[in-house]
Amino acid sequence: MNRFMRRRLLGYGAVAAALLIALMVAIAAFLALQLPFGRPGTTGATPNVNCSPTPCANVQGYTLWVSNVKLDGDLVSMQISFQNSSSATHGISRRLQLIDSKQHASGIVTSASGCQTWSRHEFDNGATFGPLKVCFQAKRDGFTLVLRWSPDFGLFCCRTDIKLT
Repeated sequence: MNRFMRRRLLGYGAVAAALLIALMVAIAAFLALQLPFGRPGTTGATPNVNCSPTPCANVQGYTLWVSNVKLDGDLVSMQISFQNSSSATHGISRRLQLIDSKQHASGIVTSASGCQTWSRHEFDNGATFGPLKVCFQAKRDGFTLVLRWSPDFGLFCCRTDIKLT
């Protein structure tokens, strides 16, 4: 193998190694944003100070309000409303989960009477959406409930927990 070929292979190897390192850093950043360090309890959820009335959350100008929270057996119902003044363009029901005190997660259920869902709602520029009555299943093993919301701001963004009382 001549010197030119060795240099070319070494260059390709260096580029491949740099791309592999960049991919590993991107994966680590994504996981760091999605999974908190350790296993936080639901008591770590705090009301957001950038919105009112509480309970609510404001993520980069995309606000979610929760009201009329009711517990009936293992069914939790609530009304939610959105206002979007952010770069996100839509809301999706699968971005909401109810987390109980044992860290059990439940997505929106529609089998109960009056419970609503939506597949995708396009809105932005300060538009509102709701109120919607949504329902979740919850194990009745404690009084701490958290609504986990992950608004769609792309691959590397955020989630927020709203403590419900």
